[in-house]
Amino acid sequence: MSRITEPSRRGHHCRHYRPAPLSRRELLSQAACGFGGVAAAALLHRDSVRALAGGVPVLHHPAKATSVIFLYMDGGVSQVDSFDPKPRLEQDAGKNPRDIFKVDQTQFNNVGSILPSPWKFQQYGQSGLPVSDLFPHIGSVADELAVIRSMTSEFPEHTNANYFLHTGSGLQGRPSMGAWTTYGLGSENDDLPGYIVVNGGLIPPGGLDNFTNGFLPATFQGSVFKPTVTGLANVSRREASAVVQSAKLEFTRNLDRGFAARLAGGGTAPDALESAIANQELAYRMQTSVPGLLDLSDETEATKRDYGCDSESAPTKTFATECLLARRMVERGVRFVELTCTSVGTDRWDQHGNLREGHAANAKAVDQPIAALIRDLRQRGMLDSTLVVWSGEFGRTPFAQGGDGRDHNPQAFSMWMAGGGVKGGVAVGATDDYGYRVVEKKFQIHDLHATMLHLMGIDHTRLTYRFSGRDMRLTDVHGHVIRDVLA
Repeated sequence: MSRITEPSRRGHHCRHYRPAPLSRRELLSQAACGFGGVAAAALLHRDSVRALAGGVPVLHHPAKATSVIFLYMDGGVSQVDSFDPKPRLEQDAGKNPRDIFKVDQTQFNNVGSILPSPWKFQQYGQSGLPVSDLFPHIGSVADELAVIRSMTSEFPEHTNANYFLHTGSGLQGRPSMGAWTTYGLGSENDDLPGYIVVNGGLIPPGGLDNFTNGFLPATFQGSVFKPTVTGLANVSRREASAVVQSAKLEFTRNLDRGFAARLAGGGTAPDALESAIANQELAYRMQTSVPGLLDLSDETEATKRDYGCDSESAPTKTFATECLLARRMVERGVRFVELTCTSVGTDRWDQHGNLREGHAANAKAVDQPIAALIRDLRQRGMLDSTLVVWSGEFGRTPFAQGGDGRDHNPQAFSMWMAGGGVKGGVAVGATDDYGYRVVEKKFQIHDLHATMLHLMGIDHTRLTYRFSGRDMRLTDVHGHVIRDVLA
């Protein structure tokens, strides 16, 4: 930029103006409005994108947590072998359960004798919280955990129970809790999805509909990453240069905008089209944000060793990488991260037979990484703002299926929460002497969802979306905040 100075005459017919350079002070004073306009345009564009992806967070009360890491234990962990010790099982080992209590029909209706836990329980931390020998590493952070021993499900079969856990409905097609969370709060990172699922190798029964946006706008669906160097397909630029790609994207954007304007006819363009445009723009920005996110080379060797991702042959490597990526995602403002099980072990946590080997293999894969995640979040000052939730879709029976397995049990199971406004070192609720049915403070999945939203600053009864003639919500017409776990 230059000023216009006095003219000079060259020849008889040409009148020229000699430019003179501006000082930095003069440039800033004369171009201030222009710089402000550029900044305002960028902010307005960002806000328009955020409006489509949840908008500015509307908090109903002060939030304790700003993000969620959901550790999904696919298949159903046995509560009496993990966080709900039952000495009575030892006393009545080998007895017919029907001679002791009423036995409801199970998934396979193969009811064996009372089966005590193969693992002992130890008390951990100042709280003395009992944790089984399956999870010694998680036991080391017991003072951070709020264990709920009285959770229930309404479904005894994996697919429907998974839908219920993830969406609050046992039927396919409803928005998942991650979609509801980003719908209510938006994302804190414009270059990454607000809701990410890190898939360690096993998509749960029910498939990707566990992570769907349902009837919410398509920008809220879960984006599935793999715990690998690339993470997801086509994240690297295929064009020879950024200029060529930008030109193509601008051309496509203009076509989409024109089509949207014609469809809107002075009104609002269809959500599917607006979401497609927003997702294309996000995908473009992810080309620069995702490689850095997935590159663990800037993590110290001590950190990777603590998580258990330092050896290719280690059973912890895959889930350790998932947990480390989850921390990095939360650091970058991702609102909701779900981690799925790895392909080690025996058919997830679903041990209808071979309980000892199956549960032990799965526990070995996740125990160390989960404890490292909680410690890492605490050391970095992030645990107070990050809600960590550990749960499967239901529990297992206290009696054997066949000789060495446990059948599905939706009538009682254990799960836990940590960080993000949760009271640590407590156990809430109780089951009977056999861990079969809840006898104290019975909770259901709707209560879990209500509590998670509450900790994020959202009243679950007020987070609604108009669909099919009614105001829909994650908790439907149910749900109460579990006050016992609140700090």
